Amino acid sequence: MDDQSQQHEPAGDGRRPLVSPDLATPIYGLFVLGILYTLYVAHQIVLPIILAMLTSLLLSPLVKKLYINWRIPRVVSSLVLVILVLAGIAGITWAVAAPAVKWAEKAPQGISRVLVGESAIKRQIDRVTESAEKVAKSVEELSDSDKVKPTTVVLQTDSWRSQLMSKVRNAVAGLALALALTYFLLVGGDRIIKNLVRQLPRDQRKTVLRITRDSQHQIAQYLGVLALSNSAVGVTTGLMCWAVGLPDPAVWGLVAGLARFIPYLGVILTIALLAVVSAISLDALWLMAIAPFGYLALTTMVGFFIEPWVHGFRMAINPVVIFVSIFFWGWLWGPVGVLLAVPLMTVIQVVLKQIPTLRPVYRVIAR
Repeated sequence: MDDQSQQHEPAGDGRRPLVSPDLATPIYGLFVLGILYTLYVAHQIVLPIILAMLTSLLLSPLVKKLYINWRIPRVVSSLVLVILVLAGIAGITWAVAAPAVKWAEKAPQGISRVLVGESAIKRQIDRVTESAEKVAKSVEELSDSDKVKPTTVVLQTDSWRSQLMSKVRNAVAGLALALALTYFLLVGGDRIIKNLVRQLPRDQRKTVLRITRDSQHQIAQYLGVLALSNSAVGVTTGLMCWAVGLPDPAVWGLVAGLARFIPYLGVILTIALLAVVSAISLDALWLMAIAPFGYLALTTMVGFFIEPWVHGFRMAINPVVIFVSIFFWGWLWGPVGVLLAVPLMTVIQVVLKQIPTLRPVYRVIAR
Protein backbone atom coordinates (compact mmCIF):
# COMPACT_ATOMS: atom_id res chain seq x y z
CA MET A 1 0.00 0.00 0.00
CA ASP A 2 2.78 2.41 0.87
CA ASP A 3 4.53 1.79 -2.43
CA GLN A 4 1.32 2.24 -4.37
CA SER A 5 0.42 5.40 -2.55
CA GLN A 6 3.87 6.77 -3.24
CA GLN A 7 3.44 6.03 -6.93
CA HIS A 8 0.18 8.01 -7.06
CA GLU A 9 1.73 11.10 -5.52
CA PRO A 10 1.82 14.14 -7.85
CA ALA A 11 5.02 14.86 -9.69
CA GLY A 12 7.43 17.32 -8.15
CA ASP A 13 9.57 17.50 -5.08
CA GLY A 14 6.69 16.32 -2.91
CA ARG A 15 7.01 19.23 -0.46
CA ARG A 16 3.95 20.55 1.26
CA PRO A 17 3.55 24.28 1.87
CA LEU A 18 4.65 25.33 5.32
CA VAL A 19 1.54 27.48 5.75
CA SER A 20 -1.96 26.52 4.70
CA PRO A 21 -3.49 28.87 2.12
CA ASP A 22 -6.38 29.50 4.51
CA LEU A 23 -3.96 30.72 7.18
CA ALA A 24 -1.63 32.69 4.91
CA THR A 25 -3.60 35.95 4.96
CA PRO A 26 -4.09 36.10 8.77
CA ILE A 27 -0.42 35.27 9.32
CA TYR A 28 0.66 38.01 6.90
CA GLY A 29 -1.66 40.44 8.67
CA LEU A 30 -0.14 39.57 12.04
CA PHE A 31 3.31 39.97 10.52
CA VAL A 32 2.46 43.47 9.29
CA LEU A 33 0.99 44.40 12.68
CA GLY A 34 4.15 43.12 14.35
CA ILE A 35 6.30 45.30 12.10
CA LEU A 36 4.18 48.38 12.84
CA TYR A 37 4.32 47.70 16.57
CA THR A 38 8.09 47.34 16.38
CA LEU A 39 8.38 50.61 14.46
CA TYR A 40 6.27 52.35 17.10
CA VAL A 41 8.03 50.92 20.16
CA ALA A 42 11.59 51.19 18.79
CA HIS A 43 11.13 54.62 17.19
CA GLN A 44 14.12 56.09 19.03
CA ILE A 45 16.35 53.64 17.15
CA VAL A 46 14.40 53.19 13.92
CA LEU A 47 13.92 56.90 13.18
CA PRO A 48 17.64 57.83 13.11
CA ILE A 49 18.34 54.80 10.90
CA ILE A 50 15.62 55.71 8.39
CA LEU A 51 16.64 59.37 8.43
CA ALA A 52 20.26 58.39 7.80
CA MET A 53 19.28 56.08 4.92
CA LEU A 54 17.21 58.79 3.23
CA THR A 55 19.94 61.39 3.71
CA SER A 56 22.58 59.03 2.32
CA LEU A 57 20.39 58.32 -0.70
CA LEU A 58 20.20 62.07 -1.31
CA LEU A 59 23.91 62.81 -0.85
CA SER A 60 25.42 59.65 -2.34
CA PRO A 61 25.30 60.87 -5.98
CA LEU A 62 27.16 64.03 -4.98
CA VAL A 63 29.85 62.01 -3.22
CA LYS A 64 30.29 59.87 -6.34
CA LYS A 65 30.59 62.91 -8.59
CA LEU A 66 33.19 64.51 -6.35
CA TYR A 67 35.23 61.32 -6.44
CA ILE A 68 34.93 60.76 -10.21
CA ASN A 69 35.47 64.36 -11.33
CA TRP A 70 37.85 65.70 -8.69
CA ARG A 71 39.27 62.54 -7.10
CA ILE A 72 38.17 63.73 -3.68
CA PRO A 73 38.22 60.77 -1.27
CA ARG A 74 34.83 59.62 -0.08
CA VAL A 75 35.94 59.99 3.52
CA VAL A 76 36.66 63.71 3.04
CA SER A 77 33.62 64.58 0.92
CA SER A 78 31.27 62.65 3.21
CA LEU A 79 32.63 64.41 6.27
CA VAL A 80 32.28 67.84 4.65
CA LEU A 81 28.69 67.15 3.57
CA VAL A 82 27.68 65.90 7.02
CA ILE A 83 29.23 69.00 8.62
CA LEU A 84 27.33 71.21 6.18
CA VAL A 85 24.07 69.45 7.03
CA LEU A 86 24.75 69.88 10.75
CA ALA A 87 25.63 73.56 10.26
CA GLY A 88 22.39 74.10 8.32
CA ILE A 89 20.29 72.47 11.03
CA ALA A 90 22.05 74.47 13.76
CA GLY A 91 21.65 77.73 11.84
CA ILE A 92 17.94 77.20 11.22
CA THR A 93 17.37 76.24 14.86
CA TRP A 94 19.25 79.31 16.11
CA ALA A 95 17.36 81.61 13.74
CA VAL A 96 13.92 80.30 14.66
CA ALA A 97 14.27 79.39 18.36
CA ALA A 98 14.62 82.85 19.93
CA PRO A 99 11.78 84.55 17.99
CA ALA A 100 9.57 81.49 18.52
CA VAL A 101 10.03 81.65 22.30
CA LYS A 102 9.37 85.39 22.28
CA TRP A 103 6.18 85.01 20.26
CA ALA A 104 5.05 82.08 22.41
CA GLU A 105 5.17 84.42 25.41
CA LYS A 106 3.31 87.19 23.59
CA ALA A 107 0.69 84.98 21.91
CA PRO A 108 -1.77 84.53 24.81
CA GLN A 109 -1.89 88.25 25.62
CA GLY A 110 -2.14 89.20 21.97
CA ILE A 111 -4.93 86.74 21.21
CA SER A 112 -6.79 87.87 24.33
CA ARG A 113 -6.45 91.50 23.23
CA VAL A 114 -7.70 90.72 19.75
CA LEU A 115 -10.61 88.51 20.72
CA VAL A 116 -11.75 90.33 23.86
CA GLY A 117 -9.99 93.60 24.58
CA GLU A 118 -11.44 96.30 26.79
CA SER A 119 -15.01 95.95 25.54
CA ALA A 120 -18.45 95.00 26.76
CA ILE A 121 -17.63 91.36 26.18
CA LYS A 122 -14.70 91.68 28.55
CA ARG A 123 -16.89 93.23 31.24
CA GLN A 124 -19.53 90.53 30.79
CA ILE A 125 -16.87 87.82 31.16
CA ASP A 126 -15.67 89.47 34.38
CA ARG A 127 -19.20 89.40 35.74
CA VAL A 128 -19.58 85.71 34.91
CA THR A 129 -16.22 85.03 36.57
CA GLU A 130 -17.28 86.85 39.74
CA SER A 131 -20.53 84.87 39.84
CA ALA A 132 -18.62 81.62 39.43
CA GLU A 133 -16.28 82.55 42.27
CA LYS A 134 -19.23 83.28 44.56
CA VAL A 135 -20.79 79.90 43.73
CA ALA A 136 -17.47 78.17 44.42
CA LYS A 137 -17.18 79.90 47.82
CA SER A 138 -20.70 78.86 48.81
CA VAL A 139 -19.98 75.25 47.84
CA GLU A 140 -16.82 75.33 49.96
CA GLU A 141 -18.77 76.63 52.97
CA LEU A 142 -21.30 73.82 52.61
CA SER A 143 -18.55 71.21 52.38
CA ASP A 144 -16.84 72.63 55.50
CA SER A 145 -20.02 72.13 57.52
CA ASP A 146 -19.95 68.38 56.89
CA LYS A 147 -18.23 66.12 59.41
CA VAL A 148 -16.39 64.04 56.87
CA LYS A 149 -14.04 66.15 54.86
CA PRO A 150 -12.69 64.93 51.55
CA THR A 151 -9.05 64.04 51.39
CA THR A 152 -7.02 66.18 49.05
CA VAL A 153 -4.69 64.22 46.80
CA VAL A 154 -1.83 66.08 45.19
CA LEU A 155 -0.36 64.54 42.08
CA GLN A 156 3.21 65.46 41.31
CA THR A 157 3.89 65.76 37.62
CA ASP A 158 6.84 66.97 35.68
CA SER A 159 6.68 70.55 34.52
CA TRP A 160 6.41 71.30 30.84
CA ARG A 161 9.94 72.63 30.85
CA SER A 162 11.40 69.37 32.12
CA GLN A 163 9.36 67.43 29.58
CA LEU A 164 10.56 69.77 26.85
CA MET A 165 14.18 69.38 27.90
CA SER A 166 13.79 65.59 27.89
CA LYS A 167 12.41 65.68 24.35
CA VAL A 168 15.18 68.03 23.24
CA ARG A 169 17.83 65.67 24.65
CA ASN A 170 16.25 62.71 22.85
CA ALA A 171 16.07 64.70 19.62
CA VAL A 172 19.72 65.76 19.86
CA ALA A 173 20.82 62.18 20.57
CA GLY A 174 18.77 60.88 17.63
CA LEU A 175 20.16 63.57 15.34
CA ALA A 176 23.74 62.76 16.35
CA LEU A 177 23.13 59.06 15.69
CA ALA A 178 21.53 59.83 12.30
CA LEU A 179 24.41 62.07 11.19
CA ALA A 180 27.03 59.55 12.30
CA LEU A 181 25.25 56.72 10.49
CA THR A 182 24.85 58.95 7.41
CA TYR A 183 28.61 59.48 7.31
CA PHE A 184 29.34 55.74 7.46
CA LEU A 185 26.69 54.99 4.82
CA LEU A 186 28.19 57.59 2.49
CA VAL A 187 31.65 56.12 2.97
CA GLY A 188 30.83 52.41 2.77
CA GLY A 189 27.19 52.16 1.72
CA ASP A 190 27.94 51.23 -1.89
CA ARG A 191 30.17 48.41 -0.72
CA ILE A 192 27.35 47.04 1.42
CA ILE A 193 24.92 47.18 -1.51
CA LYS A 194 27.40 45.42 -3.80
CA ASN A 195 28.02 42.69 -1.24
CA LEU A 196 24.27 42.27 -0.83
CA VAL A 197 23.71 42.05 -4.58
CA ARG A 198 26.37 39.36 -4.92
CA GLN A 199 24.43 37.13 -2.53
CA LEU A 200 21.23 37.37 -4.57
CA PRO A 201 20.25 35.25 -7.58
CA ARG A 202 21.30 36.68 -10.91
CA ASP A 203 17.75 37.49 -11.99
CA GLN A 204 17.24 39.67 -8.89
CA ARG A 205 20.50 41.63 -8.97
CA LYS A 206 19.39 44.07 -11.64
CA THR A 207 16.13 44.70 -9.83
CA VAL A 208 17.88 45.60 -6.56
CA LEU A 209 20.34 47.89 -8.33
CA ARG A 210 17.51 49.53 -10.28
CA ILE A 211 15.52 50.14 -7.08
CA THR A 212 18.53 51.74 -5.41
CA ARG A 213 19.33 53.93 -8.41
CA ASP A 214 15.72 55.02 -8.95
CA SER A 215 15.27 55.75 -5.24
CA GLN A 216 18.32 58.02 -5.28
CA HIS A 217 17.10 59.76 -8.43
CA GLN A 218 13.51 60.25 -7.25
CA ILE A 219 14.41 61.50 -3.77
CA ALA A 220 17.11 63.83 -5.11
CA GLN A 221 14.72 65.15 -7.74
CA TYR A 222 11.87 65.62 -5.29
CA LEU A 223 13.95 67.33 -2.60
CA GLY A 224 15.88 69.40 -5.13
CA VAL A 225 12.76 70.84 -6.75
CA LEU A 226 11.12 71.33 -3.36
CA ALA A 227 14.18 73.07 -1.91
CA LEU A 228 14.38 75.55 -4.80
CA SER A 229 10.67 76.33 -4.83
CA ASN A 230 10.46 76.54 -1.04
CA SER A 231 13.39 78.93 -0.95
CA ALA A 232 11.62 81.18 -3.44
CA VAL A 233 8.38 80.97 -1.43
CA GLY A 234 10.23 81.75 1.80
CA VAL A 235 12.02 84.80 0.38
CA THR A 236 8.82 86.14 -1.16
CA THR A 237 6.85 85.57 2.05
CA GLY A 238 9.55 87.33 4.09
CA LEU A 239 9.44 90.34 1.77
CA MET A 240 5.65 90.39 1.95
CA CYS A 241 5.74 90.32 5.78
CA TRP A 242 8.30 93.12 5.76
CA ALA A 243 6.12 95.19 3.44
CA VAL A 244 3.04 94.97 5.66
CA GLY A 245 5.06 95.71 8.80
CA LEU A 246 5.20 92.36 10.61
CA PRO A 247 8.08 92.02 13.10
CA ASP A 248 10.82 89.44 12.36
CA PRO A 249 9.91 89.07 8.66
CA ALA A 250 12.98 86.91 7.98
CA VAL A 251 11.80 84.37 10.57
CA TRP A 252 8.33 84.11 9.06
CA GLY A 253 9.84 83.71 5.61
CA LEU A 254 12.05 80.89 6.91
CA VAL A 255 9.10 79.22 8.63
CA ALA A 256 6.97 79.56 5.49
CA GLY A 257 9.66 77.94 3.35
CA LEU A 258 10.35 75.07 5.74
CA ALA A 259 6.66 74.34 6.33
CA ARG A 260 6.14 73.54 2.64
CA PHE A 261 8.21 70.39 3.09
CA ILE A 262 5.07 69.05 4.82
CA PRO A 263 2.40 68.77 2.09
CA TYR A 264 -1.02 70.24 2.89
CA LEU A 265 -0.59 70.42 6.67
CA GLY A 266 2.46 72.68 6.49
CA VAL A 267 0.62 75.21 4.35
CA ILE A 268 -2.44 75.15 6.62
CA LEU A 269 -0.36 75.66 9.77
CA THR A 270 1.62 78.49 8.16
CA ILE A 271 -1.55 80.29 7.08
CA ALA A 272 -2.93 80.00 10.61
CA LEU A 273 0.35 81.22 12.10
CA LEU A 274 0.55 84.22 9.76
CA ALA A 275 -3.08 85.06 10.52
CA VAL A 276 -2.46 85.04 14.28
CA VAL A 277 0.75 87.08 14.01
CA SER A 278 -0.92 89.61 11.69
CA ALA A 279 -3.91 89.93 14.02
CA ILE A 280 -1.62 90.55 17.00
CA SER A 281 0.73 92.98 15.28
CA LEU A 282 -1.50 94.97 12.92
CA ASP A 283 -4.61 97.10 13.37
CA ALA A 284 -6.33 97.33 9.99
CA LEU A 285 -8.31 94.30 8.88
CA TRP A 286 -7.11 94.48 5.30
CA LEU A 287 -3.49 94.51 6.46
CA MET A 288 -4.14 91.42 8.61
CA ALA A 289 -5.37 89.53 5.54
CA ILE A 290 -2.40 90.30 3.26
CA ALA A 291 0.15 87.88 4.74
CA PRO A 292 -2.03 84.73 5.11
CA PHE A 293 -3.93 85.15 1.85
CA GLY A 294 -0.81 86.22 -0.02
CA TYR A 295 1.02 83.11 1.20
CA LEU A 296 -1.94 80.94 0.19
CA ALA A 297 -1.99 82.41 -3.32
CA LEU A 298 1.79 82.15 -3.64
CA THR A 299 2.09 78.54 -2.53
CA THR A 300 -0.88 77.54 -4.70
CA MET A 301 0.70 79.11 -7.78
CA VAL A 302 4.09 77.50 -7.09
CA GLY A 303 2.65 74.08 -6.32
CA PHE A 304 0.33 73.84 -9.31
CA PHE A 305 2.24 75.66 -12.04
CA ILE A 306 5.89 76.49 -11.36
CA GLU A 307 7.17 73.25 -9.79
CA PRO A 308 5.80 70.90 -12.51
CA TRP A 309 6.85 73.29 -15.28
CA VAL A 310 10.40 73.90 -14.02
CA HIS A 311 11.35 70.29 -13.35
CA GLY A 312 8.64 68.24 -15.02
CA PHE A 313 8.19 66.26 -11.80
CA ARG A 314 4.96 65.24 -10.16
CA MET A 315 4.40 62.71 -7.44
CA ALA A 316 3.06 59.60 -9.12
CA ILE A 317 0.97 58.78 -6.03
CA ASN A 318 -2.63 59.72 -5.50
CA PRO A 319 -2.93 62.84 -3.27
CA VAL A 320 -5.37 60.97 -1.02
CA VAL A 321 -2.70 58.35 -0.31
CA ILE A 322 -0.14 61.08 0.45
CA PHE A 323 -2.57 62.83 2.80
CA VAL A 324 -3.35 59.58 4.64
CA SER A 325 0.35 58.70 4.83
CA ILE A 326 1.10 62.07 6.48
CA PHE A 327 -1.42 61.30 9.23
CA PHE A 328 -0.23 57.70 9.55
CA TRP A 329 3.50 58.44 9.86
CA GLY A 330 2.70 61.45 12.05
CA TRP A 331 0.69 59.22 14.39
CA LEU A 332 3.45 56.63 14.38
CA TRP A 333 6.48 58.92 14.83
CA GLY A 334 5.19 62.39 15.63
CA PRO A 335 6.48 65.53 13.86
CA VAL A 336 9.48 63.68 12.42
CA GLY A 337 7.11 61.18 10.82
CA VAL A 338 5.21 64.03 9.20
CA LEU A 339 8.44 65.33 7.67
CA LEU A 340 9.48 61.87 6.47
CA ALA A 341 6.06 60.89 5.09
CA VAL A 342 6.55 62.05 1.49
CA PRO A 343 10.19 60.85 1.11
CA LEU A 344 9.15 57.47 2.51
CA MET A 345 6.22 57.27 0.10
CA THR A 346 8.63 58.15 -2.72
CA VAL A 347 10.84 55.19 -1.86
CA ILE A 348 7.84 52.90 -1.36
CA GLN A 349 6.35 53.76 -4.74
CA VAL A 350 9.73 53.12 -6.41
CA VAL A 351 9.93 49.68 -4.78
CA LEU A 352 6.33 48.83 -5.68
CA LYS A 353 6.89 49.89 -9.28
CA GLN A 354 10.09 47.84 -9.77
CA ILE A 355 8.93 44.53 -8.25
CA PRO A 356 6.48 42.71 -10.59
CA THR A 357 4.54 40.98 -7.80
CA LEU A 358 3.91 44.31 -6.06
CA ARG A 359 3.13 46.30 -9.20
CA PRO A 360 -0.68 45.92 -8.78
CA VAL A 361 -0.41 47.74 -5.45
CA TYR A 362 1.45 50.55 -7.22
CA ARG A 363 -1.33 50.82 -9.80
CA VAL A 364 -3.89 51.14 -6.98
CA ILE A 365 -2.12 54.02 -5.21
CA ALA A 366 -0.96 55.79 -8.39
CA ARG A 367 -2.73 58.80 -9.84
